[in-house]
Amino acid sequence: MESAEIRRRWLSFFEERGHTVVPSASLIADDPTLLLVPAGMVPFKPYFLGEAKPPSPRATSVQKCVRTPDIEEVGKTTRHGTFFQMCGNFSFGDYFKEGAIKYAWELLTSSVADGGYGLDPERLWITVYKEDDEAEQIWRDVIGVPAERIQRLGMGPNFWSMGVPGPCGPCSEINYDRGPEFGEEGGPAVNDERYVEIWNLVFMQYERGAGEGKEDFPILGELPSKNIDTGLGLERLAMILQGVQNMYETDTLRVVMDKATELTGVRYGAEHGSDVSLRVVADHIRTSVMLIGDGVTPGNEGRGYVLRRIMRRAIRNMRLLGATEPVVAELADVVIKTMGEQYPELITDRKRIEAVALAEEAAFLKTLKAGTNILDTAITETKSGGGKVLAGDKAFLLHDTWGFPIDLTLEMAAEQGLSVDEDGFRRLMKQQREQAKADARAKKTGHADVSAYRLVADQSGTTEFTGYTHTEGESTIVGLLVDGMPSPAASEGDEVEVVLDRTPFYAEGGGQLADQGRIKLDTGAVINVRDVQQPVPGVSVHKGSVQVGEVTVGASAYAAIDIKRRRAIARAHSATHLTHQALRDALGPTAAQAGSENSPGRFRFDFGSPAAVPGTVLTDVEQKINEVLARELDVQAEIMSIDEAKKQGAIAEFGEKYGERVRVVTIGDFSKELCGGTHVHNTAQLGLVKLLGESSIGSGVRRIEALVGVDAYNFLAREHTVVAQLQELVKGRPEELPEKISGMLAKLKDAEKEIEKFRAEKVLAAAGGLASGAKDVRGVALVTGQVPDGTSADDLRRLVLDVRGRIPGDRPAVVALFTVANGRPLTVIATNEAARERGLKAGDLVRTAAKTLGGGGGGKPDVAQGGGQNPDAIGDAAAAVERLVAETA
Repeated sequence: MESAEIRRRWLSFFEERGHTVVPSASLIADDPTLLLVPAGMVPFKPYFLGEAKPPSPRATSVQKCVRTPDIEEVGKTTRHGTFFQMCGNFSFGDYFKEGAIKYAWELLTSSVADGGYGLDPERLWITVYKEDDEAEQIWRDVIGVPAERIQRLGMGPNFWSMGVPGPCGPCSEINYDRGPEFGEEGGPAVNDERYVEIWNLVFMQYERGAGEGKEDFPILGELPSKNIDTGLGLERLAMILQGVQNMYETDTLRVVMDKATELTGVRYGAEHGSDVSLRVVADHIRTSVMLIGDGVTPGNEGRGYVLRRIMRRAIRNMRLLGATEPVVAELADVVIKTMGEQYPELITDRKRIEAVALAEEAAFLKTLKAGTNILDTAITETKSGGGKVLAGDKAFLLHDTWGFPIDLTLEMAAEQGLSVDEDGFRRLMKQQREQAKADARAKKTGHADVSAYRLVADQSGTTEFTGYTHTEGESTIVGLLVDGMPSPAASEGDEVEVVLDRTPFYAEGGGQLADQGRIKLDTGAVINVRDVQQPVPGVSVHKGSVQVGEVTVGASAYAAIDIKRRRAIARAHSATHLTHQALRDALGPTAAQAGSENSPGRFRFDFGSPAAVPGTVLTDVEQKINEVLARELDVQAEIMSIDEAKKQGAIAEFGEKYGERVRVVTIGDFSKELCGGTHVHNTAQLGLVKLLGESSIGSGVRRIEALVGVDAYNFLAREHTVVAQLQELVKGRPEELPEKISGMLAKLKDAEKEIEKFRAEKVLAAAGGLASGAKDVRGVALVTGQVPDGTSADDLRRLVLDVRGRIPGDRPAVVALFTVANGRPLTVIATNEAARERGLKAGDLVRTAAKTLGGGGGGKPDVAQGGGQNPDAIGDAAAAVERLVAETA
């Protein structure tokens, strides 16, 4: 049974039994504590925590998931993969243990002809939590599973919680016996390779308190409403139904391995090491395509870092398998064709996905070359200092700055007889990840405990946003935090976070900055609002300070935004929509939005593009935008179903989470996007849009920065002033300026060449005198000296080589000259063949000199270059070179 059919049967089975089919959410987690969705229940987390009301009491989904903590195990085991699909059925206060168990058993054991998966009931083993008598009784007496195939296990494997205070409960797992060829018998308690878990049923019936680990926390009591959360691994079930040894041999991954085999000529099954590489390639390429499909782009932090690491591990393993040419295009093509049946958006977005993937491959192939050179230097410096371990910060620099895989660093260092300080590397990586997560949490919550906001939501409900139609209005303070802690009151000077029952303030989201303004209380107290965030869905938190008086929970208030700021932001947001559409018209659908920021009077817009946008295209885009402004098109917002929005061709932003009902912003006949932000009423209100330029912000992602309205006018006014000043200087009309300035620059360049030629001749004129003044050091002609300050590195190198050429070739010669350029000492040292036969190598000599100068250097045995920080040490450096010549010759 193919994976697509497993998925279809799952959704059909539960839909027929009253479950609402929920499409897979994006892999980009709508949760500040997560980078990517790691489990099928994550999109339903707000319902289980009581933060939001579920759309129906029963739901089912097949959720895309990515987990990377065990990335090093991928390919080595039968079950570790970075991307997987989790089939889930959920009950919110509806059916409980018996219902969940009956559904699971029916779907697994019903015949294929009857819509089930047709598993042999005799090969299914059950585990339950050691204290869950109810679940065991249902399995034994209601379902009829023999007692000897039901095993009780502890909290570690069979009790679930989110790791924080909240819902928790016992689990019951269904395991499939793959047979004696997979190891000893005795059930999943003895051998989880033979008895592989395929379905986990979580019975959320308790509330847990604070505590550490999976077991050290108190159970506070039973939940008033009991829920069901189950998860079946689609790939694991496919492994069983397709009769293969591991998940990599299932239909959606085997085709990728086959393509990798075709590209490299390495046969799967021939050798363990190459098998691991083929599995890594199959898993990682599929994960990469799915991540790019959901809007992730390669980068050096966050989700982008996860994608970059996965892609580069895949490319690196293809190199280990013998591939010498680019391979990602053909591998990605197989994934899109295979997974496209289940996720049609992969086919729709094929061009964009391929453009991002190919750009990252091209960048990494360059990185491999550049990184190898940098690593070689680091290895040389380590060995020259007598070290045996490459420093962790060196490995981290290669990984973080150049995207150089740590496993490649380990391998290449080992080839040179060095180990790597992996602990130091891991420590720096951990610090970077923790800082990134802390920054994300701090932005959303201001370091406050999220549970405080949840408590406000539980007690007072969500915040009603009135800002689409009103800029001010009456409200009530329903929540108050002072310095991150809940408080009944706040005084003048306190930093506060205020929750209102209704507000005109827009909370930052969708690329639009938050409103600012004031909240005034009937008592005369005033709060200056600097920022608004939504740390919990639907709860707007106004961050600011008490300017006057005392603020109390329950007080009546009047909230008013800064209208001038709002209007400027609205102009920028509408301009962003126009820019998006104009870019898509010019470059095609691959120019999809990858992020934006709309601030007062200016905006930035990130979009997918494998290469820079030509200046002529950017000019055309800007002209088109301003032509739309002149057409005075109305801007309208409408609420509709997500399906209707798609039918109308509305554009959705990658990574954004949308509900069943969405807001669609339409600009005349030009643009239509899903958007929750604020906008102008007519394009004429924008006045003017000026694109300042575009640049790269990551592999396959470009950024346009622009000004809107008065800010755009002020910019053009300043440009006009500059042009007028240039006209006065060069005595020409505006249209003549490029030609006149170009001519002046050409003359200046010619003059600089003449000066450089004169300087070089002057330097080289000293060659004869330096060569004739060579000092004999144990039979070696040694020339040392300092040439005039300001001599370039190239001129110094030419002089050194000229001096060396003037000394007879049969006489060992070393030439070491120094200069000071830009306040720093520089040295070039050369040896002839006779000197090298005596063991005198330029690289060794320059490292000695550079160390004395307070720097470093390197090069080839015949010529090398170095530098340092201390110009006053040039004399000492020359003496150090002479001593080394005397010791070596």
